[in-house]
Amino acid sequence: MPVKNEQIRNLTGREKAAMLLITLGPERSAQIFKHLKEEEIEQLTLEIANIRAVSPAEREKVLNEFYQLCLAQQYISEGGIGYAKEILEKALGTEKTMEIINKLTVSLQVRPFDFVRKADPSQVLNFIQSEHPQTIALILAYMKPQQAAQVLSALPQDKQADVAKRIATMDRTSPEIIKEVERVLEKKLSNLVTEDFTAVGGIQAIVDVLNSVDRGTEKYIMDTLEIEDADLAEDIRKRMFVFEDILQLDNRAIQRFLREVDNSLLALALKGATEEVQNVIYSNMSKRLADMIREDIEYMGPVRLKDVEEAQQKIVNVIRKLEDAGEIIISRGGGDEIVV
Repeated sequence: MPVKNEQIRNLTGREKAAMLLITLGPERSAQIFKHLKEEEIEQLTLEIANIRAVSPAEREKVLNEFYQLCLAQQYISEGGIGYAKEILEKALGTEKTMEIINKLTVSLQVRPFDFVRKADPSQVLNFIQSEHPQTIALILAYMKPQQAAQVLSALPQDKQADVAKRIATMDRTSPEIIKEVERVLEKKLSNLVTEDFTAVGGIQAIVDVLNSVDRGTEKYIMDTLEIEDADLAEDIRKRMFVFEDILQLDNRAIQRFLREVDNSLLALALKGATEEVQNVIYSNMSKRLADMIREDIEYMGPVRLKDVEEAQQKIVNVIRKLEDAGEIIISRGGGDEIVV
């Protein structure tokens, strides 16, 4: 039954959340708390404690807003933002729909160029390769590192280093520029960019991309950046881990990743490695196994450089996964030695 019209004060997001939990009751609220961070639980608990009473009008307002957000989230899951916007506008009008969508863009991490992240990298390449390097850099900065790596690797070499440098030096891009690029690439997202300056790019962004490209592309880009901007190249290199950086690992870390690597893959990778890297690897395995790997390399015969680089990249990926899992810690930028 609708409540009578009465003056309803403006509520903060935290007050609305607290009122919703009060309305849902202790059992349902306890289930929600399981999915929150400790800091969020503390803040909401304090807010709930400070609320003396919830008027029927406030309760209805909070429940209606929560229902509308849930509905919008369901529509987005079913058909994307464009679909949700179309359905909600018919029921709630444009102004209310945009208010709901803009709230969800933060919680759902809806970002510009969402349609690009869902596309096949080869399609994206055909779509953007004729664009200006700054436009390409902006789009790649919003893509997943693995996707961006595939696109960057397939760009003409004369563009690769330029685009990489632009990603690394990118700081904040105004919503107007983002909207204009999106308008050209995908009209349906042009009105859904939140009205704040969006931080993308930077050193870590290009590091994530270069960590995923093939070694040949990585080497070409880094060599070019060394010439064009040595300081930038050094900043990037400090955050990266390449096959030769195995020399930075201590013995326990080396022994740990060797347990994850097939002997045939290791032999192929060491075929093109420096003598120093080979010696470090051999010193961290039994003499019998080291002799066997040396013998495999000796009888391997000529191999393609591309195959060697791919083998080295696979081993680097193993090391990076172990670092992500917290099983080894890689010192970067002149920091402390690795702790395993």
